[in-house]
Amino acid sequence: MTEKSASFENFIAVKNALQQKIIGQQHLVERLLITLLAEGHLLVEGPPGLAKTRAIKELSRLIEGDFHRLQFTPDLLPGDLTGTDIYNPQNSRFDFQKGPVFHNLILADEINRAPAKVQSALLEAMEEKQITVGMNTYSLPSPFLVMATQNPIEQEGTYPLPEAQLDRFLMHVVVDYPDAGDEASILQLTRQEAQQTETAKPAKGQAFLLAKQQVLDARQEILALHMSPAVEQYLVQLVLATRNPGNYNDNLMHWISFGASPRGTIALDRCARAHAWLNARDYVSPEDVQAVFADVLRHRILLSYEAEAEGYGPDDFLNELLHSVPLV
Repeated sequence: MTEKSASFENFIAVKNALQQKIIGQQHLVERLLITLLAEGHLLVEGPPGLAKTRAIKELSRLIEGDFHRLQFTPDLLPGDLTGTDIYNPQNSRFDFQKGPVFHNLILADEINRAPAKVQSALLEAMEEKQITVGMNTYSLPSPFLVMATQNPIEQEGTYPLPEAQLDRFLMHVVVDYPDAGDEASILQLTRQEAQQTETAKPAKGQAFLLAKQQVLDARQEILALHMSPAVEQYLVQLVLATRNPGNYNDNLMHWISFGASPRGTIALDRCARAHAWLNARDYVSPEDVQAVFADVLRHRILLSYEAEAEGYGPDDFLNELLHSVPLV
């Protein structure tokens, strides 16, 4: 960028602050900010204890907005999420009582433990930025970001998200264990925080690092980034290759059952732009597209039984596509 905006400077300050608190998960931190910039929602999968919950909680301390954590359980009802009409005997009418979804940042913890009706209620809110209760429709606050988590270890008593609902998430990030150096740093940070008497949340009246309006301004800035026709065509060809990989690599013809939808093309464009913006560029490069390619599309494709039987996963397929599709 020739001139860095106040929104950019504050986003970088937030990124640096998060990386000091979320050690060993730089990839998750960056994807969380990209999701916020691209006006989407994030699905995070990983074992317990890898700072998934901590990441969005720390983000909520740094930006202007409300945060709420929802623990999804099998007995959760849609009204527990969206709110419901409550009868008021004083005026003899039903008044709408807002549910926890009416916050700027939502953590949907273990989303696959809730039944289909609850999942659908949340995903409708994510897609439409509004909910309908009875005859009335209510708009959700802006910005609005949902970070949903899944635990890949224990699948008993879960309700896996169907592919059509997974497609509503902008990105699907898989987190892994930190290395030895980061593990030691986590220990040190935990001791330091235990010794502190005050939390890092800004006091009442204290300014946040990032205001709501700056988030909205940054979203307009990423849409204005230059993308050359060649890069745009490369992006489109990558998505088309998930549907017909045999056009680029004969060995991949039998790997795929269903490729990414046009929603994947839109998401890849938004995320590549946000990645370029966060790296202080005013143009989108092929490297930006490649950097977010797997996170944007791994949950939007369905591999064939043959590929799964041979031990191939979505990331294997997508990596092969990156090596097969040439830059136009």
